[in-house]
Amino acid sequence: MTDRAARQPETRRIVLVTGPSGAGRSTAINALEDFGFEAIDNLPLTLVSRLLDGRPLDRPLVLGVDTRNRDFSLPALGGVLEWLAGQPAYETILLYLDCRPDVLLRRFSETRRRHPFSPDGSPEAGIRRETALIAPLRDQADRVIDTSELGPHDLRAALRRAFDPGPGEGLTVSVQSFSYKRGLPQELDSAFDVRFLANPHWDPALRPLDGRDARVAEFVRRDPRYAPFFDQVGALVTFLLPAYLAEGKTHVSLGFGCTGGKHRSVAVAERMANRLAEAGWRVSIRHRELERLTGAPRVELG
Repeated sequence: MTDRAARQPETRRIVLVTGPSGAGRSTAINALEDFGFEAIDNLPLTLVSRLLDGRPLDRPLVLGVDTRNRDFSLPALGGVLEWLAGQPAYETILLYLDCRPDVLLRRFSETRRRHPFSPDGSPEAGIRRETALIAPLRDQADRVIDTSELGPHDLRAALRRAFDPGPGEGLTVSVQSFSYKRGLPQELDSAFDVRFLANPHWDPALRPLDGRDARVAEFVRRDPRYAPFFDQVGALVTFLLPAYLAEGKTHVSLGFGCTGGKHRSVAVAERMANRLAEAGWRVSIRHRELERLTGAPRVELG
């Protein structure tokens, strides 16, 4: 169920989307359909093999796997995945949309929807029951996207980076900054801790600024440990990206974290993104904490 090297032209991608109710499964299926996938939601698991035994797929396929299906169970889904893994014509990816319980509860409260696992009770009880049922799938998934901090537009953007590289084959690179206080972003392939660098927060003149400001970036670069760190990480990343591309990956996500996600991580992420874009890679920059505090937009480079 992992990316396959040198994928044959006739190989078709099948994405199975699952996760707790309220995490964005319908949004994800609709987005993938917009990206050119054939979309089928709530197909009984017993019918998957019959579906694929018919006319060969002429485009990628996304299947919504819902715990409300009458034949849903972990063994049943495991059987489907095992069967698909034995079909050389398909490249199967299990996509798990995760979300924190408090966010799921807020979403159900805002929409006044009944939770399918607690139709006559509180959504909180339903969230607990469903999460306990499907938690093992998260560890089995080929790709996990945590939607706790993502709106519909952000989720579509994440799916586009992961499954829709655009015209021609290629690799897109997402570089983002984040705060360790708010947790490690779930979608990262690699994370680098820059909390060892001198912190502009302790300079009163720099504290109100962020790492996109030239004065903050210069302060960070003056740390004697900065240059060897940046050069070695840059060398590692530029070595790995062609290897990932050769393996058939379409998206790689890199993260730089500091204490507040405002100064050091932002400055390093900005410079790394620009370096990779100058080298010819398609790059997007996201500053998670700045988005939350100031609404800073994600930027596409290259």
